[in-house]
Amino acid sequence: MATNLQIDDKLIKKAVELGSHPSKKAAVTQALLDYIHHLEQEKIISLFGSLNYDPRYDHKKQRSKK
Repeated sequence: MATNLQIDDKLIKKAVELGSHPSKKAAVTQALLDYIHHLEQEKIISLFGSLNYDPRYDHKKQRSKK
């Protein structure tokens, strides 16, 4: 899908340089991947403390080398 974006030239040049990207497209693609990864991590972090485990579950038993 072709998309035309008006991105600040200073920002895109800096991103290309800092990331050692071969092109503007590569820099934007990496930025989007990083953004998506960050949002996915936030969703996972929001789950901490919200899961209930069976009180009879013994995690140490699974770690034993039998």
